[in-house]
Amino acid sequence: MAVKIRLAQRGKKKTRTYRVVVADARSPRDGKFIEDLGFYNPHDNPSTVDINVEKAVSWLDKGAQPSERAQKLLEISGAWAQWRSTKGEVVSIPTAPEPKIKSSSKANNKKNEAEAEVESEASDSSEGSEEE
Repeated sequence: MAVKIRLAQRGKKKTRTYRVVVADARSPRDGKFIEDLGFYNPHDNPSTVDINVEKAVSWLDKGAQPSERAQKLLEISGAWAQWRSTKGEVVSIPTAPEPKIKSSSKANNKKNEAEAEVESEASDSSEGSEEE
């Protein structure tokens, strides 16, 4: 029996969340699964990835093959690096990505203007103290 680590869809249209599951390769995408490893929500900023690392490493040791997307999520959670290090390989554990901000958004423009004002006020007050 071929065992795969893959994603199963949950939620409504345009608000999908995904469960990271261990399932028989022949079962349907959202069908019966063996074990639930965690979840992935791509709509948060940054995306939420919550995977039980111990369970994932044990399934990888047993020979479960991750799909491409599941492997990337395992890399983000650190399970992939932990599994590779148990095999004797030297692997660096990745850090979480920075939140994505649209440069043209009104909220980002207001934030940048406020930061510029604070910096200019700070530089003005530091120049005044140096003159005295």
